[in-house]
Amino acid sequence: MSAEQMHRTSHSAEVDAPAGVVYGLIADARQWPLFFPENVHVERLEFDGTAERLRMWATADGRVRSWISERALDPGTRCVEFRQTHPQLPVTAMRGLWIVEERPDQSSLLTLRHDYTVHGAGDAAWVEQVLAVNAKAQMASLRSLAERWRRFDDLVLSFEDAVRIEAPAEHVYDFLHRVDDWPALVPHVARLDLTEDVPGVQLMAMDTRTADGAVHTTESVRICFPHAGRIVYKQTATPVLMEAHTGEWNILPDAEGVTAVAQHSVVLREEAVERVLGPGADLAQARRYVREALGRNSTATLRLAGEYAERLTRQG
Repeated sequence: MSAEQMHRTSHSAEVDAPAGVVYGLIADARQWPLFFPENVHVERLEFDGTAERLRMWATADGRVRSWISERALDPGTRCVEFRQTHPQLPVTAMRGLWIVEERPDQSSLLTLRHDYTVHGAGDAAWVEQVLAVNAKAQMASLRSLAERWRRFDDLVLSFEDAVRIEAPAEHVYDFLHRVDDWPALVPHVARLDLTEDVPGVQLMAMDTRTADGAVHTTESVRICFPHAGRIVYKQTATPVLMEAHTGEWNILPDAEGVTAVAQHSVVLREEAVERVLGPGADLAQARRYVREALGRNSTATLRLAGEYAERLTRQG
């Protein structure tokens, strides 16, 4: 980057958590969709222990953008340096640095710096605004998680369910991909609106019925990988009991058919536990409730996908 073209921003926040905890959240970029509101999905392309290449998807100004970043991790200094190798216009170059400084009282000072160039002079203000909004959201989300580090294992849960299907992977994937047909095919889906302006990037709003008859409205971004038999998603508007929810549909073929797997990762919204589950309810009850509700719906969807795929197979 030349000095004449470079733009710089810096954002900082104090975090009431040990520096090692804060650094750990920043270093584990594959979990960022669970930690940061704007991040949708992160794929690790390469990693040698300190240097990594990542393909990242995130929302910005109502759109889903994607780029490849290279990162250098330095746990000794608690710094993470990054550079976008294929930024999206109007950004023409982007690099930056996460810095976590330890304070004497066991708190931390977190700083995020960006150096960037843009295609046109008029785009600099827009990029600066997007960076400021995203940095503020990232700082707030990371601070909220880090400051609850003693309860982190109770707040975060991940699990999966699997269904065996005797049918080709492409038939199963077809059912899971054609999500706009789900209101007619999946009983617990009451409504679904789908937008797919970019092939393979689906934005959807869905009303889901629960076992007790209640209806929850969610909004999600889905990234589809047809050749790998995978669909990953991030709920951008979640039910009240979940602070964050990411998931994946994964189709694993073998000689006799496929194993279809539904994976979920959730951060619970602690302040909503008693409001949703009643006075005296705790995080353990919330974990069981969310595990059963999400597992029941995703397993039902996988079984319907299996019936659909096996029916197509019998029909030849």
